[in-house]
Amino acid sequence: MPQKKIIVVFGATGAQGGGVARAILNDNNSEFAVRAVTRDTKSDKATDLAKMGAEVVAADIDDKQSMKRALEGAYGAYFVTFFWAHFSPEREYEEARNMAEAAKEAGLKHVIWSTLEDTRKWVPLDDDRMPTLQDKYKVPHLDAKGAADQFFIDSGIPVTFLIASFYWDNFIYFGSGPKKGADGKLYLTLPLDDKKMAGIASEDIGKCAYGIFKRGEELIGKTIGVAGEQLTGQEMAAALSKALEQEVIYNNVTPETYRGFGFPGADELGNMFQFYRDFDYVCNSVRNVAFSKELNPELKSFEKWLSENAQRIPLD
Repeated sequence: MPQKKIIVVFGATGAQGGGVARAILNDNNSEFAVRAVTRDTKSDKATDLAKMGAEVVAADIDDKQSMKRALEGAYGAYFVTFFWAHFSPEREYEEARNMAEAAKEAGLKHVIWSTLEDTRKWVPLDDDRMPTLQDKYKVPHLDAKGAADQFFIDSGIPVTFLIASFYWDNFIYFGSGPKKGADGKLYLTLPLDDKKMAGIASEDIGKCAYGIFKRGEELIGKTIGVAGEQLTGQEMAAALSKALEQEVIYNNVTPETYRGFGFPGADELGNMFQFYRDFDYVCNSVRNVAFSKELNPELKSFEKWLSENAQRIPLD
């Protein structure tokens, strides 16, 4: 039996990396094996991956030497950073540099870098349509990733740039879902006007990434945006109403209002949604639902995702 090609999956216990690892491990005929990288090899999620057949190893994306050890003998890697763990774009930028350098030194044959747009290409720092954050960003968790693309380009490694969409799972875990107003009714509050926003089930990002690895050389050097569906706030509210069996009203607010909500990251997310709104043609032209379906035939629509997850959305 030929030896399987090792894909090193960083963030293997997170949403994206976990999805990549499970997509490969669930395919009994895969040409790839999974080396799952995590900081805590004893965690429940790491243990579950080991039971599925992954090789679980410890490494830290802030430590290039530990990443180099994790990449030894591998064919490819899935690289993703975790902005919301520390809220530091500078740290994320340096982590991406470490990844590109480690991948180059390991001689990898195919790398996927999970990136996003550098919004400053469309909204320069001196453009006051949205506030500048941390002195040099408009949307820090997008901008640092987008700027870090250059590390992978300059290194000359065989890379595919993967651009994800808004996770519908955020409605469950990050408080983005419908909330009860003072009148007792449910409101989905987003600053999108009538523009469509690309969304996806987080598990499908991993399945699409697996599809990219299977395509191999064909997609090296390409930027692939993945999405399950592109929907307006009104369309999302209608789908939520149907799935929850109670009315959800779309509450369109201005980005300024959203930035003022005061929760951690409100200003950043307000800018992000404003970018999705004001540059919807940019975001939605990159995120191709039809091609995502080619990469991942199991791609879920929002309605399908809701049929499996609506009851998990907190409505307090």
